[in-house]
Order: sequence, then structure tokens, then C-alpha cells
Amino acid sequence: MKRRISNWTVAAVLAAAPFALAACSAGDAKAKEQQPAAPPAVAVQAAAAVEQPIARFIRVTGTLMAEDQADVAAETAGRVVSTPIERGSRIGQGAELVRVVATETEAQLKEAEANAAQISARLGLSGDSTFNVNAVPEVQTAKAGFDLAQEEFNRIKSLLDQRVVSQSEYDQRRTQLEATRQQYEAAKNGAAQQYQALQAARARVALARKAFADTVVRAPFSGVVAERLVSAGDYVTKGMKVAVVVRVNPLRVLLTIPEQFVSAVAVGQPVDFEVDAYPGRNFEGKVKYVSPTLQADRRALTVEAMVPNPGGELKPGLFATARIQQAAKSAGIVVPGTAVQTTSGTSRVFVVNGDHVDERIVTTGQMVGDLAEITKGLSAGERVATTNLGKLSDGAKIQP
Repeated sequence: MKRRISNWTVAAVLAAAPFALAACSAGDAKAKEQQPAAPPAVAVQAAAAVEQPIARFIRVTGTLMAEDQADVAAETAGRVVSTPIERGSRIGQGAELVRVVATETEAQLKEAEANAAQISARLGLSGDSTFNVNAVPEVQTAKAGFDLAQEEFNRIKSLLDQRVVSQSEYDQRRTQLEATRQQYEAAKNGAAQQYQALQAARARVALARKAFADTVVRAPFSGVVAERLVSAGDYVTKGMKVAVVVRVNPLRVLLTIPEQFVSAVAVGQPVDFEVDAYPGRNFEGKVKYVSPTLQADRRALTVEAMVPNPGGELKPGLFATARIQQAAKSAGIVVPGTAVQTTSGTSRVFVVNGDHVDERIVTTGQMVGDLAEITKGLSAGERVATTNLGKLSDGAKIQP
């Protein structure tokens, strides 16, 4: 009985074997169909790393400042009657900022001018004529009397020699001559004194004229009104600040240079910088001033550059990120900027190696136009992929 059951079992297994082998073959074929195909090669363009001279830059930070800033003050006391400017007004040199009542100063000016004119008339002066003491009317009268006395004396003297007149008459004429001479000298002295008085009167006229002009506070230079500190009706005293004027064209860029770059900075070097207010836009200037000493607390050098600002786009106080070009150039390895990928501060390139690329971490330097300097990780002559970098990975197949 047992032998009969075993025979049936063997017969069943042998009968099922062809179906099992067929099922295994079908499963292997299906597994092969489900395996992923190899990724296609990526078409890329490549460029060689080139060694070339590079203009070096010192990267520094700084602040924009107005070239000039003036706290304009009143030169005379009085009540403000007008303020024709507002904060932000663009003004030219000499523009009116504030006007103070001028009634008193105008009256003082007229009085001073009248006194000077009176003395000028007494001296016979008109306009800007030169003072001549002998042209003064009083002096001319005294001189005429002296000349007449001199002629009379000369005539009496000749008659005395002929013994026609007496000695007493001669002495009388001589005394008269001396008296007229003294009168002539006194007239000249008086005219000279009056001329000095005229000079003093003219000085008082100048002071009065200045006081009258000072009732109008004017801009010391062309610029922009940063502050207006008084209004019509306010009373100002001499020396009281009434407005703040700044010159914004050109502007100064105050830069701080690290100690190790002190020898590389000189007057006249070009400077270009950016400000956050105009992202991606470069502004240019030139170094105008290099401090003769370093800041002891920061071990840094202060440098000022002048920057044209005709449109007034740049404002004093803006923070600037600047580059100062060094005079000497040095060699460096550069590749197209499109060949470099930077993620989280790590830069990498894909180096072409036959039919595939190798990913390589590199250290970058400065940009040279559209080229990026590679300071570490790449040699001159090696080729790097410049397109389709997003499709590449280490070892990826390529079609150069």
C-alpha cells in the first residue's frame, strides 16, 4: 500500500515539473523587462581652464558721505519774514534760504551813506575820484590867499631894496605872508582830517551794507537743503542755525582698508562699488585721499574716494561694498562663470573625462568679467562642462 502511494507522488511531481519550469522562465523574462534602462548621455558644451593675468581688487566696505555740509546760521538778529526753501530743495550757490526783517538795518545804511556823501561833498569828491588835497575848495581858497601874500611880499621886498618903502611896511607884509602860509597849511591838514573821516564813514557804510545784506541768509554752495530749522515769524539771533545744506555732487566714499593692503592703495586708483539701493548696478570713482596714519583700534587705513553724482541718485549715509583695483597683476586660472555651481557656499565644476564627467569641489577667486577665477581644485588645460549642469552628476555619461 505504501509503495503504491509513493509511486503516485512521484508521478504527480513529474507531471507538474514542465509547468514549474515554464513559470520560472516567464518570471525571469518579466524581471528583465522591469529593470531600468541606462540613462542617456547628456549633451554638453565644454571649455578649457585658461591661465591669464588678472587685475586684482581689494574688497572693502564703506559709507557714502556728502562732500560738504554746512550748518547755515543767521548773521543778524531779527524776525523771520520768509523761508522760500523746503527740506529737499535743490539750490544754487547764493540762493535765498531765510529772510529777516530789514527795516532797522536799511535805515542805518541810509544814514551811513548820507554821512559819507556829506563829507565827500565837502571835500569836492564825486564817485570814485581820487583824493587831491589841493583840489579841496577850502584848501584852494587858502592857497590863493597865500599866493597873493607871496606876490605882495615879493613886491615890497623889491621896493625895500630900492628904499621906496619903510622897514616897518616890509615887516608887516612878511607877517601877513607867514599868516597866510599857516592858513594854507591848516587848510591842508583839515582837508586831510576830513578825508580820514570820509574813510571812516565809508567803513560804516560797508558795515551797514553788510548788515542789510545779512538779513537774507544765502546758501554757501550749490546742493540740497537737508534741514530748515526756522519758520516765518520766528525770532533769530546772530549765530543761530537756520538751515543745513549739503553738497551731493560729487559724493565721498569713506572706506576702511585692512592693514595688509596699505601698500597697494594710492591716490588716483579707480574704485567701483555697489549699494543695496541699486542692486546689480556699479558706480565708479577715484581715490582722492589716503590717511597718513592707521586707526590704532582697528589696525586699518582710512581712504576717501570721490564719486560723481550728477543725478543725485546716491544719498549720503548709504552703505557701499567697494573694490579698489591694485596696480600689479598676477596670473590665475579662469573658466566661464557658467561652469561653476555654488550651493550653500560650496563651489563645484564638472571636469570632462572622456565620455563622462567627474564632479570636483573647487575654490573660487574673483570674477573677471564673465570668467570665474579658480584658485584651488583645477589645473590649466582641463576642460569643464558649461551647459546642462543641472542634468549632470559625478560619473554621468556625456556627449561633448
